Amino acid sequence: MKQATTLDEQISLLRSRGIQITNEEKAKEVLMDIGYYRLGFYLFPFEKSYPRLRGRKHEYKDETKLSDAVTLYYYDFDLRNILLRYIIRIEVTFRTYMIYELSNKYKNEPTWFISPQIVSQSFIQSFDNEIYNDNFRKNSVIQRHHRKYINDRYAPAWKTIEFMTLGNVLKLYNNLKDIEDKRIICRHFGINQTAVFENYMETIRVIRNKCAHGSTLFDLSLCQSIKNGPAGRFPIGEAQSLSAAINVILYMIGTISQNRKNDLLSGLSEIYKRAIDKSPEIEWIIKNIKKSINNS
Repeated sequence: MKQATTLDEQISLLRSRGIQITNEEKAKEVLMDIGYYRLGFYLFPFEKSYPRLRGRKHEYKDETKLSDAVTLYYYDFDLRNILLRYIIRIEVTFRTYMIYELSNKYKNEPTWFISPQIVSQSFIQSFDNEIYNDNFRKNSVIQRHHRKYINDRYAPAWKTIEFMTLGNVLKLYNNLKDIEDKRIICRHFGINQTAVFENYMETIRVIRNKCAHGSTLFDLSLCQSIKNGPAGRFPIGEAQSLSAAINVILYMIGTISQNRKNDLLSGLSEIYKRAIDKSPEIEWIIKNIKKSINNS
């Protein structure tokens, strides 16, 4: 098993592999701020064998500078922050619209989310363990509800669904029994096919989680292909890309507010230009964002 290394050893190792470091003190600051291991994800595109993972020798292309990897890191950081801001807007709108429409449709069933006439039995059976468990009940709003309404097994939809994770709200949507209930929601976003809407929202959920947990985005490859729909038609090889995912986010936020879509486009353009101005060498790595901007 490999042993931990000091900052001096890390710098020596990077130099031995051909990486140019002009300011050692700045390099040490970067390594303590980002971390040697995490920075490796952003040095990877500069390896001669990129994008191959097996048999890596960590041999870098000529003229590779540590500063280019640092610029790529901060580009990725900015990208996560800006995407998360607009994804949250999409999430809140989706959640709000589902609560509003279905709670008004089923006025006599304020806990319609566990009604066997409305939701699949498998969702209901797992609801207590997976969602409305002891942890969930610790939420202060849910606690106050049960103190006031001691005979209620669950708080009404507008309280319960508000505090469910995006993944659980999507699971609830997927388990609605009446296709028309699903269509009420997806048509609000200009989508006629429920399968496309589910695919888009699952894409957004994945990107949201990656942003929230600090995962790398610049070389993203989704496990699930994005379906062709109003966000665009994606050829084989691109349907799992960051560019396709950004197109989905742009489309969805545009159905909520064209101004917010314009703000997102402006923000994406800004972080792209800032990164390229600082390190022109990374343009080929982040070209996917430029493609998304140009296609919108």
